[in-house]
Amino acid sequence: MAKVEVKELLEAGVHFGHLTRKWNPNMAPYIYMERNGIHVINLYKTVAKLDEANEALKKIAASGRKILFVATKKQAKDIVADKVAKVNMPYITERWPGGMLTNFVTIRKAVKKMASIDRMKKDGTFLTLSKKERLQVDRLRAKLEKNLGSISEMTRLPGALFIVDTMREHIAVKEAQKLNIPIFAMVDTNCDPRDIDFVVPSNDDASKSIEIIMGQVTDAVAEGLTERKAERQGDAPKARTTEAPKAEAPKAEAPKAETVKTVKAEAPAAAKEKTVEKVEEVKVETPKEAAPPKAKKASASKKDDLTKIEGIGPKAAEALVNAGMETYAKLAKAKADKIKEVLTEASSRLAHLDPTSWPKQSKMAADDKWDELKEWQDNTKGGVE
Repeated sequence: MAKVEVKELLEAGVHFGHLTRKWNPNMAPYIYMERNGIHVINLYKTVAKLDEANEALKKIAASGRKILFVATKKQAKDIVADKVAKVNMPYITERWPGGMLTNFVTIRKAVKKMASIDRMKKDGTFLTLSKKERLQVDRLRAKLEKNLGSISEMTRLPGALFIVDTMREHIAVKEAQKLNIPIFAMVDTNCDPRDIDFVVPSNDDASKSIEIIMGQVTDAVAEGLTERKAERQGDAPKARTTEAPKAEAPKAEAPKAETVKTVKAEAPAAAKEKTVEKVEEVKVETPKEAAPPKAKKASASKKDDLTKIEGIGPKAAEALVNAGMETYAKLAKAKADKIKEVLTEASSRLAHLDPTSWPKQSKMAADDKWDELKEWQDNTKGGVE
C-alpha cells in the first residue's frame, strides 16, 4: 500500500472545508487556517489520521470481519460502489434503512425474501402466478435489490463502518454507537468528530477528494484480505513444523540406554537386574519430562482473537481480557451472568450486549471447530439463539 503524499491530497482539493460560519468548533484541532471565509484543513494531520485508520482497517479485514461502507450523497455513491465492490465488502449507497444495525434480524429477513423470489424463478413456481402477481413480485425484487443487494452476503453485523459525511449519515452513526461498532469516517469542518472512533479530516463533498481517500482505504482493506489468505495457506506448513520435535525425542534417549549397557557388561549377575530396572525407569521418565515443554510451546503459539466470537467487538474483547478471560478456553468456562457483569462494569455502552452464546462459541473455537462455528454464526441471527 503506497503512502499518500500531501501534494496529492492538495491537488485533489482535500483541504477545502466549509464556510467559517458553518463550522463545528470541535474540528478546530484539524483546521490549518481561514482563507476568504472558508476553513482550510491541515493536510499533515489528514495524512497521519488516514495512516492510522488504514492500519486499523487492515487488521479488521485480516481478522475476517466485514466492513460496511456508507455513502448516500450523489457525488459519492458511484465512487464508493465501484471501489468497494473490488474488495468484496458490503456497502449502502441508496438510502440508509432505519434499524439496519439495531434491527439486523428484520433486515436479514428482507434479504432472505429476495433469495426466495430467486428460487421461485428457478423452480418454476413464479410462472404459476397470475400476471398481476408476477408484476408485483418483480417490483418487490427490484426494490430489494436496489436497497439491499449490496449487503446480501453480510450474514452478521459488520466489524466496522466507514462513512462519507457523518452529518448526512447521522442515523448510521447512532446505530453503530449503540452496538459499540468502530466508526471510520471522512469528517468535514461542519461535522462533530467526537462521535467518530477514527477521524479522517477531509473534504467530503468533492468527488476527487472522495476518490483519493476511498482509494487509500480500499487498498488497505485489500492488503488485509491478502494477509488473511496468506495466513490460511501457511497453516499446513506450520502444522508440520510442530510435529518435528516428536521425531527428535528418541535420539536423546539413545545415549542414555548405551551408557547403562556398559555398566551391565562390567557388573555381576546380581547387579544386572538393578541396571535393567534403571534402564526401564529412564525410558519411562524421559517422555514425561519432554511432554510439558511441548504443551507450553503450543499454548504460547496460540493467539486467541476474541473478536472472532459473534457479538464481541474490540472494546468488549478488551474488557474480557482485563477480567482474565483472554483465551477461548477461559471464556468457554465462564457463565453468561458473570460475563454480563464484567461488560457492565467496564462500560455502560457494553451493557446492552447479550453474552448468552459466547461460552458455546468459545468452546467450539477452543476445540478448533472453526467450520462448525462459522456455520453456527451464519445460521443464527446476530449471534443470538
